[in-house]
Formats: sequence, structure tokens, C-alpha cells
Amino acid sequence: MDYKRRQQKLQSELEHRRLDAMLITHLPNIRYLCGFTGSAAALLISEKQTVFFTDGRYNAQARAEVHARIIIARTAPLIAAAEWLQANRKRLGMTGESKLAIEADHLTVAERQRLAGALPPRLQLRTVSQVVENARMLKDAEEIKRICSAVQLGSKLFDTVVKNIRAGARESDVAAELEYAARKAGADGMSFETIIASGPRSALPHARASTTRIARGFVVCDFGVILAGYCSDMTRTVHVGRPTTEARRIYEAVREAQQAAVAAVTPGVSLGEVDGTARKVLKRNGLGRYFTHSTGHGVGLEIHEAPRVAAGQTKVLQPGMVITIEPGVYIPGKCGLRIEDMVVVTDRGCEVLTPTSKEMVAI
Repeated sequence: MDYKRRQQKLQSELEHRRLDAMLITHLPNIRYLCGFTGSAAALLISEKQTVFFTDGRYNAQARAEVHARIIIARTAPLIAAAEWLQANRKRLGMTGESKLAIEADHLTVAERQRLAGALPPRLQLRTVSQVVENARMLKDAEEIKRICSAVQLGSKLFDTVVKNIRAGARESDVAAELEYAARKAGADGMSFETIIASGPRSALPHARASTTRIARGFVVCDFGVILAGYCSDMTRTVHVGRPTTEARRIYEAVREAQQAAVAAVTPGVSLGEVDGTARKVLKRNGLGRYFTHSTGHGVGLEIHEAPRVAAGQTKVLQPGMVITIEPGVYIPGKCGLRIEDMVVVTDRGCEVLTPTSKEMVAI
């Protein structure tokens, strides 16, 4: 990963915004900028240098991972950064009225108050939003390679899911077998809590695997793995027992909507247009009111990150964005289903990363 280039890009953005420095506290953003994978850190970036703060637990790990000057502190990294800034303000050229940016989306009110109390006078806090996240939207070649590896691993695990789904099996048992297989295959962990939702619970878009026993009907299987720090996300819906004509009709409508939305993914097209494409297909099939969430989201170091593929989103697709396309139908008290792929935006359209078939699977 080219951490130096990422830091330089952020320094240029700070200069453009007339900010003297930025304190990053969101761990995925810190990892993106300097490579640290631990759980306690702060990163200070100014025009002149990048300084990383952590505690003694991460001494060896930081020196192996971090691409920045390292300070091992005896206090919390946030306060250590403030104290270091207090002592080194002149060296950084921040002698007059200066502005320090903080992440509005990730710093609590209490943390902000503690930080303000530890900073030198005449240093003003300025909240900024999504500065690093906007840079993270466009994945470089190494990031796409890691994401592809995570997607491939996740896709291979679908066979494990199918083998364990049967009438009478508990949803939680299916999820446990999947997660065990993921770990054995080398995954760092799961991207999120596995969703295995059957019967009426399949109509709950984010139903977690429960002790409910699987009966005839749709079973939504939504899962992903983390590999080398990057997430994957996929959903397939299988049917236990022979599908009815109505079940097949609903399934084909969702599949058509999903494929139409994938086909709409092209540079210059707005995220709202992609969302609208899926909704038009479902509305035409009389199912529009049952699609109750956005069509997709960005995936990378976090399972949900920018951009958001949703109605009203005017941001346009750019090469290097990695997003999910996942329309669904959820009929309360009856059934639900979702089909989800990950795609990467290319110069001419998109490449579908998820190789798993979308043909209806009846068990």
C-alpha cells in the first residue's frame, strides 16, 4: 500500500481547506493512512509530518506496521497527541491562530471536550466530515486485489451453507458451520453477524441467525468475510422444498431487478439512478412497496462505507469504486428474499466480482 501517497493527498486536502493539521481517530481511517491494525491509536497529520500515537501494548506491532513517526505514550492516544502538539507547535509552524481538524463523524462529545482542554491556546478545533472516507471510496489496485480475494473466499463458502440448510435445522447451526469453515479457510473473521433467515423471518432484512428451525420456503443467506483487512459481502436466497409458482415469480423479479441495476453501473451515472433502475423493475412486477432499503453500499476496510447506492444520491460512479448491488423484496409475515453481488466500477462499466450463480436453488 502506498501510505505516503495517501498522506500527501490528505495534506493537500487540508491545505485546500486552509487547515493546519488533522487528528484522525477512526481506526479504519488510521489503517488506511498508515497501516496500523490495532485497537488504540490516533494519527496527527500536518503540512510537515505525520505522527502516530499508541500505547505500550502496541510497541512492537506499531514498529512493524506503521508508516509514520511513532510515539508510544503512557496516556490515551488522543490526549498524547494533544500534549505532543502542545510541545511541538512551533516546530510545526503553528504559532499564531491555527486550525486543527477533527473527525465530526467519529469523535464523541466527551472526547472533544477532553481534547479541547488539552490543546494549546489559539488552536481552534474545526470539525470536518468524510474527508478520509471520500478518499477511501476510490480503491487502488492493491485494495481491489484484496477485495477480490475476500469475495472469492466468501463465495466458496456458499456450498457449505447449502449443504447445511435443510428442514428442521436451526438457523444458528447453519451460521456456525459457515463461520467455522470461513476461519478454517483463512478468514480474519466475518464482515458482520451472519444472516440466515427462514420462513416469516426472511421478511426481516437484517434478521440475524436465530434458534428458529428452518421450514419450507425462502432462506436468506447474507454473509461476508474479512481477508487481509478487506471485507466481502454477498447474499443468496435458497428455497427449502418445491417452490410455488408465486415464489418463482417473486424470485425472478428480484433477480431481474438485481441484474438491471448491475447493468446500470457505469462511470458518470449517479448512484440514485442505479437505485432507481432496481426499483422500476420491482414496481413493474407489483413488488415495489416491498423493497424497503437502499440498493447498495460501498465495501472496503469497513462493510458499510461510502458511497451509498440509494434514492436521491447525486454522487456519480467513478472507476475504482467497489459497491454492492442488493435489491430485495420483504412481504411482512410471509417471506422475503435478496440477491447481492459486489461489483467494481471500471472505465467502461463494471466487473461483477461475486462468481456465485444467481439461479434459484431449491433444497
